[in-house]
Amino acid sequence: MTQRKFTGTGVALVTPFNSNAEIDYEGLRRLINHCIDGGVEYVVSLGTTGESVNLSKEEKKEVLDFTVSVVNGRVPIVAGFGGNSTHQILREIEQYHFNGIDAILSVSPYYNKPTQEGIIAHYKTLAAVAPRPVILYNVPGRTGSNIKAETTLRLANETDNIIGIKEASGDFTQCMQIFKNKPKDFLLISGDDNFTLGLMAYGFDGVISVVGQAFPNIFSEMVRCCLRGDYTTARTLHYQLNDITDMLFAEGNPGGIKYALEVLGICEGYLRLPLYPVSEHLRAKMRKAIHALHATADAHS
Repeated sequence: MTQRKFTGTGVALVTPFNSNAEIDYEGLRRLINHCIDGGVEYVVSLGTTGESVNLSKEEKKEVLDFTVSVVNGRVPIVAGFGGNSTHQILREIEQYHFNGIDAILSVSPYYNKPTQEGIIAHYKTLAAVAPRPVILYNVPGRTGSNIKAETTLRLANETDNIIGIKEASGDFTQCMQIFKNKPKDFLLISGDDNFTLGLMAYGFDGVISVVGQAFPNIFSEMVRCCLRGDYTTARTLHYQLNDITDMLFAEGNPGGIKYALEVLGICEGYLRLPLYPVSEHLRAKMRKAIHALHATADAHS
């Protein structure tokens, strides 16, 4: 069953850059291998964390093709295809080959603030031409509009090629409404690292994580514990990362996670404007927290 590929921990990969703002493919290679070796179930390319809106059409294709090559079938790959123009997304989908891609993650249209009927029509149009299953992405804090529970349920029931939703609304009541009334195999994926433990207790199937690419061993094991019903161990692992996760988002994403990856020696922390590096004050706090986490892990190894 396709959905089972996306149970557990997926990670929303950053797109590493060098000091000239060019894509650092060797950094991306190290990151992908770090995540897979750390035990994540799948990777997500060209999401929000991947700075997809700051990449050209040609760069997006190159990043996807490179990711497929490095992953080499070891884990499933989800590709981000989203935007605020239905017509443009259709063209991008039609022009890509999708070899090695297992699913599409598509963010709800941003800036336009469509009605719920507009959101439904948008996703049905994409799903009708998408060569891979589609996962909805609801993140009102970025898009300016919410995919309501009723809308998600209509899309889940009326569209065969939409298999789940990444929910980052932060609205637990909405999340519970979706879980209570969804079709059996419709995937519910957390879009918020610090809410994942709670959402999985409500019945969610996993997460597409930011912090998980820096600390894949800890985070993916926390999620697997939740899936096994071992919430005692899951809570311990959750609180190991809780403070660091807060720091990663304190001055925006992906600035925080890119600096964490720099501290870990995986890739450098450069971003493309208008995104801007995190402050030195936050960097100092993050360095201290990351070193402390490693000291704790070493003491228990």
